Amino acid sequence: MKNVTVQDIITCTKGELVIGDKNSICNHFSKDTRTIEKGDIYIGIKGEKFDGNLFWKQALDNGAMGVIVQDIAFEANDLKSYSDKVIIQVKDTLEALYAIASYKRQLYDVPVVAITGSVGKTSTKDIVANVVSQKYHTLKTVGNNNNNIGLPFTILNAPTDIEAMVLEMGMNHFGEIHLLSEIAKPNICVITNIGTSHIGNLGSRENILKAKLEILDGAKEPYIVINNDNDLLHKWYEESKNTYKIKTYGIYQESDIQAKSMDMKEDESSYTISLMGKEEKMRVPVGGEHFILNSLCAIAVGELLHIEIEDIKKGIESFQLTKNRMEVTECKNGIKIINDAYNSSVESVKASLAYMKHINANRRIAVLGDILETGEFAKELHESIGKIVCENAVDILICSGENAKYIVESAKKQGFDEKHIYYFEDKEEIVDVLKKIIEPNDVILFKASNGMRFFEIAEKVRSNI
Repeated sequence: MKNVTVQDIITCTKGELVIGDKNSICNHFSKDTRTIEKGDIYIGIKGEKFDGNLFWKQALDNGAMGVIVQDIAFEANDLKSYSDKVIIQVKDTLEALYAIASYKRQLYDVPVVAITGSVGKTSTKDIVANVVSQKYHTLKTVGNNNNNIGLPFTILNAPTDIEAMVLEMGMNHFGEIHLLSEIAKPNICVITNIGTSHIGNLGSRENILKAKLEILDGAKEPYIVINNDNDLLHKWYEESKNTYKIKTYGIYQESDIQAKSMDMKEDESSYTISLMGKEEKMRVPVGGEHFILNSLCAIAVGELLHIEIEDIKKGIESFQLTKNRMEVTECKNGIKIINDAYNSSVESVKASLAYMKHINANRRIAVLGDILETGEFAKELHESIGKIVCENAVDILICSGENAKYIVESAKKQGFDEKHIYYFEDKEEIVDVLKKIIEPNDVILFKASNGMRFFEIAEKVRSNI
């Protein structure tokens, strides 16, 4: 594998080498002076409220080998002080980040799996990467670094001996996944589902589908893996199956990879599947139907990469969730806390409530907050959650948030007992009411968009019971 050199960076960014050795090798990149390590290349990212370029000296003082910056007027004394370092000046550091990441991606002749979807991207990425890693030394997106900064840095910091990449791609608007796909050049494109996340920005589920399909823009003759149970993806498949190489997975819709004879338990699920003419039994170490779908996706990717079925099974059975996604903690007196408060949508709320319904419990308590970025659809979507609450055996409903009041109003209209509904403008009051009403063997679900920070409330409750 060819290393990235200072000269490579100058060439692909059309930058200017202010000082430094053009032959220096650049293996690790950072945008944060607080976590910079010796030998890193610091890239100063300029945002709306923060200009990372202004911290170039701090980066070098903290051990960086060099910096890539824009709009800096260097003084002679500074250049003398850092004469053993590398300084590259570019027109736009964000564009430079994209260019360097694109260049480094082209150095790897390896399978690249790109994953997007309205919900389930990160958990699907985790299980797919665990399957792929059974055969290949695999780079995967850490956490949810799935945007225009996180994905390029993920590629830039890939070890030189990597054999496969599993990359998550997120978006809020049109054009964002197009950019990520052009950088990553995926061979396999996964779309987990088309729901209502970011519908306030995009205007309709059909537009969300269009935005997600941008994942194909940087790919050359890719394999496409889709959740065939999703209505819009199934429709797209029927319209496109003669144009693209598509592999489908599902539970209810007839698919290439389809689960049969499902047995869903609180903390795991199992099912059978027909692979290469042979019946196989699969076990998923996390409860919930949506994790069965995630595992089916991993099987589809594993087959495309010619991974042995026993290794696929091992990858599924041993995968672990990213923090704050369906974390189930058992506390004293049999109380269980489900912290699924990293993100939220109508579809993911429905999945979480369906999962809680299968848990043996004294009472099921749903603590729900706002779904963000719903725009003009906020009232309608939150009202639909009120109906979903009533369909999933919830005993106590606790809500907080500007739009969460619509969940409460809708639940009341559906006949939910008002004595068991709590609404707070201040979410901190949730901790106090739960301390008062909680009983042994209750199960409590925390679910809201990340900006609502319900994961903090979940942690406070866990610490106080």
